[in-house]
Amino acid sequence: MLDFLANLREIVRWQDLVDILLVCFIVYRILLLIRGTRAVQMLTGFGIILIFYYVAEKLKFHTLHTILVEFFNNLILILIIVFQDEIRRALTQVGRNPFFASTTTIEEVAIVEDLVRSAEVLAQQRVGALIVLERETGLKNYIEGGQLLDSRVSIDLITSIFHPSSPMHDGAMIIRNSRITSAACLLPISRDPGVHKELGTRHRAALGLTQETDALVIVVSEERGEISLVHHGTMMRDLEPQALKRHLLDLLGLRKFEARYHEKVREKNNDDAISG
Repeated sequence: MLDFLANLREIVRWQDLVDILLVCFIVYRILLLIRGTRAVQMLTGFGIILIFYYVAEKLKFHTLHTILVEFFNNLILILIIVFQDEIRRALTQVGRNPFFASTTTIEEVAIVEDLVRSAEVLAQQRVGALIVLERETGLKNYIEGGQLLDSRVSIDLITSIFHPSSPMHDGAMIIRNSRITSAACLLPISRDPGVHKELGTRHRAALGLTQETDALVIVVSEERGEISLVHHGTMMRDLEPQALKRHLLDLLGLRKFEARYHEKVREKNNDDAISG
């Protein structure tokens, strides 16, 4: 056994172990990146083409084999063209901006509560809305294309911005560093042909942005009064307010602070009652 370990140390260098770990990490991150996107279907298609390649080689289908050989000779270029959206999305995640940069965890939970309540009010009133939560990928280009605000998150402000009489009701509201940074922002529309045809511009814009960035997007449908949450190109539709809050807290890593927030609210209410 000792001889085996000694020989193993001679054969396997520490650089080899680091190399393997790096490759595993990169593959893992790539799988996370394409999870829930059209890239999964494309990779399935490439797998089928690979099977055809081996079948053509074994059965001596010379014409088909020649075509597939040329295909695989240009595979790198083809992958860059086909997966350009996914590659751009990965590159944009260099340079990170946390959603909550200057707030405490209790304040973060309070903001989520206000967002959920705002979505609930807008859904009840059948008012459409598109609320974007910037996370690690910066959204500066979209922010600068809208109406700059830099305001505190509040239910009254959110509902008034999306009211049909407001000049800023069209487009998206972007929340950055726990503040409403911009409104009436234009987002990229998803070009995925698999998107359900009944989904309107708001939902397609939410999908388009989350396919390129790690933002969270709350969508309120004015036609159906339906609340949806979109992230990483995946849409959760027809959410109840409590379900929306649960998903937001989980995705933002705030679930463990919810109880503390409610405790603070009770303490404040008790203090108000005593002073009153």
